[in-house]
Amino acid sequence: MTEDFRPLAGLRVVEMTHMIMGPSCGMFLAFLGAEVIKVEPPEGDKTRALTGMGRGFYPTFNRGKKSITLDLKTEAGKAALHDLLATADVFVENFRDQSLAKMGFAPDALRARYPSLIVSSLKGFLKGPYQDRTAMDEVVQMMTGMAYMTGPTGRPLRIGSSANDIMGGLFGAFAVLAALVQRGKDGKGHALRTGLFENCLFLVSQHMVQFDIEGREAPPMPEREFSWPVYDIFETSEDRQIFIGAVTEGQWVTLCNILGLTQLLEDPRLQTRMDQINARDWTVPIVAEAVRGRSFADLIAVFEQSGIPFSPIHRPAEMYDDPHVNRPGGLYTSTLPEGDTYRAPGMPFEVDDGAVAPTGLDIAAQGADTQDVLTSLGYDAARIAAATGEAA
Repeated sequence: MTEDFRPLAGLRVVEMTHMIMGPSCGMFLAFLGAEVIKVEPPEGDKTRALTGMGRGFYPTFNRGKKSITLDLKTEAGKAALHDLLATADVFVENFRDQSLAKMGFAPDALRARYPSLIVSSLKGFLKGPYQDRTAMDEVVQMMTGMAYMTGPTGRPLRIGSSANDIMGGLFGAFAVLAALVQRGKDGKGHALRTGLFENCLFLVSQHMVQFDIEGREAPPMPEREFSWPVYDIFETSEDRQIFIGAVTEGQWVTLCNILGLTQLLEDPRLQTRMDQINARDWTVPIVAEAVRGRSFADLIAVFEQSGIPFSPIHRPAEMYDDPHVNRPGGLYTSTLPEGDTYRAPGMPFEVDDGAVAPTGLDIAAQGADTQDVLTSLGYDAARIAAATGEAA
């Protein structure tokens, strides 16, 4: 593993966010070595207390950060945030524009006060007719056609993760990196705005472009028009599901030979790829019957050796048992404030043939670093109590 890849070491990021999009932006920057100080209200980030499917939000996207509490309803709390921003390189926030302006921390005001500060605002929408709307991952999936493309006709369905929020946070971090490079050239900060809606729009752009070029809409994915002879889920002899793809002429030949379907290779109706695609209604059942006659272990062994695309159908919880996930650098252990540990993936790239190993992956207790951070700014006990709301 690559232990010393810390391109953002020495940079201070002040993060004032909640839920997923904003926190993921800060986490990506922390993984690259930045010091990320999360500013929470006196009662703590409400995301900490989520249950059910929200239970994993805070632990997943707030790894490696410090935590301080400030009462921004007070002048002392606002002054403390200003003092902290004066020492920062980047400010990451995902508050409503009006709320941020009311507190006195609108991007334009911050740029005027701190000319070299990079302000990264993660919002529902970029500037335009929808800029003041409230957005969530599910909202933008419905708006952009993502949900329409995911579910069958008449049953729009959100995809099975907070992919838009996470990718929106990644675009936010990407923009921060670009602004840091630019600041290295001209010494100036920039106000960045990343839109959740625009992120989702980017994800469905392939379908938009198809329509713009051809003048016809792609059907939802469950009813999609296939561009490949085999691209389906089948069942093995143990009734175990497996996805199998044959997307090239070579893979079609290989798959037919593996399954003993030489009759398909010899059939005059199946001599071109378009022939094979157009014949899916009667060839796929033949492939399915052949797959059902083989065991799962037998198939994955021969598919892996021959280069046929395949996959078992897994649940997320099963990933903890996957040998590739458990390779060095696949999972990292973090500790919750109460002492419990959990495992989660790190960055999905390697540097110099090694996984990038984040450090400091634990979850800070609410306000755990308040004393140290504010003391480093020259605050005494009385000023800290006033800034955090404890004096009240």
